[in-house]
Amino acid sequence: MNYKEKYEFWCSDKYFDKEIHEELISIRKDEAEIEDRFYKDLDFGTGGLRGVIGAGTNRMNIYTVRKATQGLANYILMQGTQDKGVAIAYDSRLMSKEFADEAALCLNANGIKSFVFSTLHPTPMLSFAVRYLHATAGIVITASHNPPEYNGYKVYWEDGAQITPPRDKEIIDCVNKVESYRDAKTIGKETAISKHLYCIIDEELDDAYMEELKKLIIHPEVIREVADDIKIVYSPFNGTGNIPVRRILKELGFKHVYVVKEQELPDPNFTTLEYPNPEDPKAFELALKLAREVDADIVLATDPDADRLGIYAKDSKSGEYIAFNGNMSGMLIAEYILRERTKTGTMPENPALVKTIVTTNLADPIAKDYNVHLVEVLTGFKFIGEQIKWFIENNTYNYVFGLEESYGCLAGTHARDKDAVVAVMCLCEVAAFCKKQGITVWDQMINIYEKYGYFAEGMHTITLKGIEGAEQIKSMMEKIRTNPLTEIDGLKVLSFRDYKKGEILDLTTKEKTKTNLPESNVLYFDLENNSWCCMRPSGTEPKIKWQ
Repeated sequence: MNYKEKYEFWCSDKYFDKEIHEELISIRKDEAEIEDRFYKDLDFGTGGLRGVIGAGTNRMNIYTVRKATQGLANYILMQGTQDKGVAIAYDSRLMSKEFADEAALCLNANGIKSFVFSTLHPTPMLSFAVRYLHATAGIVITASHNPPEYNGYKVYWEDGAQITPPRDKEIIDCVNKVESYRDAKTIGKETAISKHLYCIIDEELDDAYMEELKKLIIHPEVIREVADDIKIVYSPFNGTGNIPVRRILKELGFKHVYVVKEQELPDPNFTTLEYPNPEDPKAFELALKLAREVDADIVLATDPDADRLGIYAKDSKSGEYIAFNGNMSGMLIAEYILRERTKTGTMPENPALVKTIVTTNLADPIAKDYNVHLVEVLTGFKFIGEQIKWFIENNTYNYVFGLEESYGCLAGTHARDKDAVVAVMCLCEVAAFCKKQGITVWDQMINIYEKYGYFAEGMHTITLKGIEGAEQIKSMMEKIRTNPLTEIDGLKVLSFRDYKKGEILDLTTKEKTKTNLPESNVLYFDLENNSWCCMRPSGTEPKIKWQ
């Protein structure tokens, strides 16, 4: 069917509920909107679904969620692991709880048990729950830091990490084979509960998660020593971080934690936030206002599903609060952990630091300085989580820390995804350690640069929405892929990496070698002067990025 036929089908078929019909009838005269909603099925990519909430095949709604879950259920049944069940979490967004229940009841209708959090919880706690409950898979309903009209659906496997090759493609194939929405099963919630298929995750898991985080603290005595003096401002951006972040800081002994009142409680419309993303300076306006009022040492904010962290810290010279990007905050934590674990003799044997290909090269000299093995993986934290699994299976390295430039990092192995709750905890320990030394976190960042060198960086993004935008992004990637640049910003290109082809082309010798990494739509240019540039479409938004 073409998009018009799909639209008419959804308008008339009684399988779809009254609200769906009414929403679609209201746009009958808007041809462009109809086309955008029905020109394709919402893509189930390597991480799952993400899109605007609404009626249509190219939207997030109970029917697209149910259809995707049927595909996942079919895959689980093929693996024969249905008895282990699936853990499910959700955030504060519109329809998150409804989508979580829809996924759970579809699994239940297929005879697969679901373990559902009773309240909204961070994405990293879903990652923790999968392994804690020995589940075969996990689902989290979230659109992370996207605008309020979005929601999403991410799939995890039994190791607690998001699905990676080849499993991701196998699950996508199963999802795509569910051709009709009527093929997706469901069951009444009361029936599912009576059959012990729909189960609630209790507070025991929260307690276990907190205990794992506390094990990662290196200097609890320093926190106790400066607890009366250090001041922390925190915003959960109306999302899932509020309760776990405040709990861990309180249990560690931090006494002065000021929460941004307007952004404290769940708000699916993110009323005070144009964009609930810690990368956006405008999102920090209220937090910085509060920080100046209380004279805070550090300002922290987590995105709605609490897997990304943004920070500001005071410059002792100017008294101004300075923004940290994801590379800076991640390396601040990494350097502290490597330095203090080495100093205290608590570094594990064969330690490893993992970063993505677009993460700062500052990691290289720091890892070398502390004799830590550095591993580079594709963009996407799931590949960092995958390394943890391989280290354990192959008995090679002990994971210490992992980070990506997009404001995500993970200390410890309690989770297999980026965790802003543990990142907050670690940064507050760093801030306490700095406080005892009479310096600020920003001063310490400068100290790191002075010791290891300054690494300039930047990012340029272009947002291109809708059908035409998707085609433009595709065209831009293919144009550069077939005609690689030889110079960027006055710097000569030494080699060109096409991760989709898995090739590295030396522009001087014309020799081709393999990337030895999985396929990904990423173009990477190694430049002279120890520089590089990367071009890639965003996996979560209608954007193309240059880094």
